[in-house]
Amino acid sequence: MDNLSFEEIKSKFSSNKKFKIASFALGGLILLALLYFLYRQFIWMPSNEKSNDSWWAGQNFIAKDSTNQAIKALEPVVKKYDGKSGGEISQFLLARQYMEKKQFQKAIKNLEGVDVNDTYIRIYSIGLQGDCYSELKKYDTAIEKYLEAADEEDNEFTTPMYLLKAGLCAEKTKDYEAATTYYTRILDDYPAYGSQKTIEKYIARTSTIKKK
Repeated sequence: MDNLSFEEIKSKFSSNKKFKIASFALGGLILLALLYFLYRQFIWMPSNEKSNDSWWAGQNFIAKDSTNQAIKALEPVVKKYDGKSGGEISQFLLARQYMEKKQFQKAIKNLEGVDVNDTYIRIYSIGLQGDCYSELKKYDTAIEKYLEAADEEDNEFTTPMYLLKAGLCAEKTKDYEAATTYYTRILDDYPAYGSQKTIEKYIARTSTIKKK
């Protein structure tokens, strides 16, 4: 192929159907790659940068405990910048405001849609879904979310915090064996947090109760 002249390539293109199809396919891929690069460079990236300033108005209302005004400010931002970094942060903030108004289904829907690179926002988006399901008394689903949040990124703060919440929900369902397992994991793997929360008391409570 490297030694073919332009005329030979032209002749091969005209006479060889497979060569022609392969050439069109390669050209199409190159064109798509170029269009994607241009879109990212000149449309998506400027819009993404602009979105990063879009959620501050909503955050200011949140700081003033003005939940209704925060929701009013954040809803159009979420719609306009969905998929952009500022839009995703706005969606997270909006979900928290829905939780303040006890609109847990709306909060869950928004939290499910949050897609960010920030580790802690990603963890909290999952864990807050657990809080919503717990408020709705859907404890089994809440436990699933808490365990997912606990294992999303192992660390000394959010992991034991969500294990504790999973344990409390397990107690609500009378699954004391599971609750003991979650509490014991905190004691064994996160002793500082366990000491702070006097986790031995939780273990003592659940380990002595037989599952009904």
